Amino acid sequence: MDVLDDLLTGTRAVDGVFNLGVLEPPWALEIREEAPLALATMVRGDAWITRDGIEPLQMATGDVAIFTGTTPYVVGDTVSTAPQLRIRPGNICEPLPGAPIDYSERLGLRTYGGRASGSAMVASGTYSVAGDVSRRLVNALPSVLVVPAGDVAGPVMEMIAGEIRRESPGQQSVLDRWLDLALIITLRAWFDRPESQAPGWYQAQTDPVAGGALRLLHEDPAYPWSVPELADRVGVSRASLARRFTAVVGEAPMSYLTTWRITLAADQLRSTQDTVETIARRVGYANAFALSVAFKRVRGTTPSAHRRQDAA
Repeated sequence: MDVLDDLLTGTRAVDGVFNLGVLEPPWALEIREEAPLALATMVRGDAWITRDGIEPLQMATGDVAIFTGTTPYVVGDTVSTAPQLRIRPGNICEPLPGAPIDYSERLGLRTYGGRASGSAMVASGTYSVAGDVSRRLVNALPSVLVVPAGDVAGPVMEMIAGEIRRESPGQQSVLDRWLDLALIITLRAWFDRPESQAPGWYQAQTDPVAGGALRLLHEDPAYPWSVPELADRVGVSRASLARRFTAVVGEAPMSYLTTWRITLAADQLRSTQDTVETIARRVGYANAFALSVAFKRVRGTTPSAHRRQDAA
């Protein structure tokens, strides 16, 4: 298992919210879905993305954008066009002052806009991200990223307009799985671009030394790993492993392992009722006390306090 696989396992669409906007110039959508992770693609037409804190970004037909954080953003035909529709949590669409009267009509299931033949069509889906594993992936991404159509083109992106408007048994599951696949394709394409400044754990995937050690740590994080054993498994000296791993990943092997174990423990404290003792042994600590010491050192709080805070 590689690191991206591990992080994506905790980032799955469940009851994702989808919508399709069909619009004519001048047009703009204000997105206030408050989702920590969202994906959008231009099915036809071009658009500009504006959001506080970033320079406007352009999207062409087939391009895919990923949004992180809950700050509102606008997708429109120009950076100056005033929004005519607002999308709120729960896929609620409301017309704004100055919008054409027909923009208040719903064109079909999960579809909004004026006429079905509108020159611009934008499709989007959102995630309800929960847990520390998922946040580790989200935190590695910018507020907005755009991947050109040439890097993500294919049947996966071409199917979305029809699927959003379809009402068939199991349709929510179809859309959720589409969103998962589209996210994976887009993330891989983004991390492979020079401007992405991909995190060290991603860059290490192709490194024979650091990548091999990372895969071992993720395949069995509870194993009592040491630098000498990791080096022996990868086939290099202890010094070579420590030097290469730190240079590529950005931290020492045992430091990375500690952070990953604490991340896994934090997720399990949130999502299960298992005892701290059980979770400690599951992620590689001898007992609850050992986990508590490491958790306090990394997170500044105890496992029990973390669980109570999350529940609150």
